[in-house]
Amino acid sequence: MGNVLSLAMPFFGLIFLGYFCGKLLKYPEDGLRWMNFFIVYVALPALFFKLISAAPLEQLANWPFVVATMLASFIIFSLSFGTGLLTTRGDIRSSTVQSVVGAYGNIGYMGPGLAIAALGQDAIVPTALIFVFDNALFFTLVPFLMALGTGEKMKFGETAWYVVKRVVTHPFNIATAVAVLAAYVRFVPPAPIDAMLTFLKNAAAPCALFTMGVTVALRPLKSVPTEMPALLALKLVVHPLLIWLLLSWMGDFGREWTFTAVLMAALPPALNVFVIANQYKVYVERASSSILVGTMVSVGTVTTLLWLIAENRIPYDLIP
Repeated sequence: MGNVLSLAMPFFGLIFLGYFCGKLLKYPEDGLRWMNFFIVYVALPALFFKLISAAPLEQLANWPFVVATMLASFIIFSLSFGTGLLTTRGDIRSSTVQSVVGAYGNIGYMGPGLAIAALGQDAIVPTALIFVFDNALFFTLVPFLMALGTGEKMKFGETAWYVVKRVVTHPFNIATAVAVLAAYVRFVPPAPIDAMLTFLKNAAAPCALFTMGVTVALRPLKSVPTEMPALLALKLVVHPLLIWLLLSWMGDFGREWTFTAVLMAALPPALNVFVIANQYKVYVERASSSILVGTMVSVGTVTTLLWLIAENRIPYDLIP
């Protein structure tokens, strides 16, 4: 158990350190803009490039794995959307944000560092595949549902073009595409550039986790929505169980790939949930509350999962 705590607590410790500093100093949120830019557009893309470009190219075409993980995310998204429709009496826009709370984990800020620390270098490729295709799924569903929820006639062409731009121009997806190309041509960056990429890669997780804590601290918990327990149960418990079951049913993907997917699915709601809510001006305070409470609850659920994996208390294949 000591090894598991040594693995998990630095990640959650950085989040709560950021939270404590945010509560203590109360600097304005505008001060986080450059930090967020550095994380999203510089550090995390460098992390993805370094990891994926060094991975075996043939592993990047594991389409059964992609189908299984995307299907699990879509099912949880749909269940969360249904929960939203019940609690909001048919409000599509609020329900869409609730569906993201239930299905969109913190796979960018927490995912890569935690998965690689827990499962080693073999977690690199499945982590990247989950990130790219889950983001493509959510960036596609959310704009269409939001357009549908306006009550106005949806302009399909404009919405589709917006979706394509969001997916294609996302810095993580660009970094992944460049990394795949580099792996294909076996490109090795010159030593000075490689050293800089290594610096950025090592800075990505600490900066992202600390910033996440500060961001949550600047949005006080005013109330706990009635639907939050159901949404967090879907995110923290049902999602990882479903992805575990689907991967076991569809084939033998190996211990590292299977548990990487389960661990990624078990992560708390992403900060992007608040970004989406704020962008569409709906469910904003409740989205912030869901991130805060979900992160706190995940200290127990994710640490327990890490212990079960580390101690080999659970099989990776439920249907051997």
